[in-house]
Amino acid sequence: MKRIQLGMNGLWGADPKTQCQDNRIRPEDRAVHDWYRFVLSFPPHLVQTYVKRFGLTSTSCVLDPFCGTGTTLVECKKLGILSIGVEANPMTCFSSRVKIDWSLDPRELLDEAQQVAGRALQELEKEGISDLGGNDMSYPGGHKLLRVTPEEERLLLKDSISPLPLHKTLVLLEAIRTIRNDRIRDYQILALAKALVYGISNLEFGPEVGVGRKKHDVPVVATWLGYVQAMARDLQRVQAKEHLTPAVVVHQADARELNSVLEPNSIDAVITSPPYPNEKDYTRTTRLESVLLGFINSKEDLRLLKKGMLRSNTRGVYKADRDDEFVLGNTEIERIADEIEQRRIRLGKTSGFERQYARVTKLYFGGMVRHLSGLRDALRPGAQLAYVVGDQASYLRVMIRTGKLLAEIAQSLGYQVVGIDLFRTRLATATKAQLREEVLLLRWPGRGTVRGEGSS
Repeated sequence: MKRIQLGMNGLWGADPKTQCQDNRIRPEDRAVHDWYRFVLSFPPHLVQTYVKRFGLTSTSCVLDPFCGTGTTLVECKKLGILSIGVEANPMTCFSSRVKIDWSLDPRELLDEAQQVAGRALQELEKEGISDLGGNDMSYPGGHKLLRVTPEEERLLLKDSISPLPLHKTLVLLEAIRTIRNDRIRDYQILALAKALVYGISNLEFGPEVGVGRKKHDVPVVATWLGYVQAMARDLQRVQAKEHLTPAVVVHQADARELNSVLEPNSIDAVITSPPYPNEKDYTRTTRLESVLLGFINSKEDLRLLKKGMLRSNTRGVYKADRDDEFVLGNTEIERIADEIEQRRIRLGKTSGFERQYARVTKLYFGGMVRHLSGLRDALRPGAQLAYVVGDQASYLRVMIRTGKLLAEIAQSLGYQVVGIDLFRTRLATATKAQLREEVLLLRWPGRGTVRGEGSS
């Protein structure tokens, strides 16, 4: 395989004008994006940068095959560009579908929300429960609090939500589910998802989701209603140009099997951020709202979800997985996997997860081979692609240069490597080393130019 040489004079930072070091969402971009968003999502202005750089117009079609909570889709809709999203996680797929629907009357949304709030507060009042929050004595006892099923409880992080806030949430959810209008109901469920993460639960977010200070009581209905009101305000802002925005399609599907959902020769550009090869379990990040809102109800549901996702962490690896076969013969990936395994042996690391570090590294890149290979039929000749990826050292401090490796894989599959832009640097938790987050830029020249079908 032809190796791609990267360095300060090579592809890194190929175009300084496109470097977007700030990962924070800008105030002027918050409308709709803020309805529900991953803590570490890439920012809307990164999408703006590459839409402009690629010269995309209202006749273009943009794909985000790992669309998550819909940053690319929402931003393309704001810019009047058709887009398509693919996402395996049902919770985040749901959020994307709600966030790209701007035709709902905000007055209807608010009117229905006031009625739902009234029903929920009335039910809580009958039980002698206040929704003011901040007072551990707001529940006098004597009424059995609602809980999730034992199987659902086992799916949750321990103490991720306290009993009284959980009860209030379930009472509110029952009131929301009485809404007959499906679209209004979906908006309100999404607002509850955000309220759970950012106000009601005990969750806190760093490199991984964890449990922070326990909140014995919080205002649930009022927190949720505030987010619904914010949605209505955003709708009023974006609906002024709703007639100019194209329809957006979101598929709940596996990004490694794009042929099942995409039309041939239909995509002009890809702007996306796939998972990185590390120990971040993306299903844990959304676990609380996924379970409470009914997207995951059992271990089997969770297993099926993980099997439809790119293998990026050891908690999503299964005995029957075969994606590693797609990188057989890739000397650099095999070298990295062998270094991880040898270091594990030297350090005496013997847990089940640690034994999977080398394998998940190969499964990850093999899955990306499947993704990039299957994507080719959907791309129009000249299609431009931007992949936000990051270096990793999660597996026993062995460095994985994700962007460089994916560039070489893409080149072997017939893509042209345009460059690798530096997006930002971040501090590795374990080593304190600076890790690069980059945007891998590719171009698809068309099938007629591909001489071979290498797999790595």
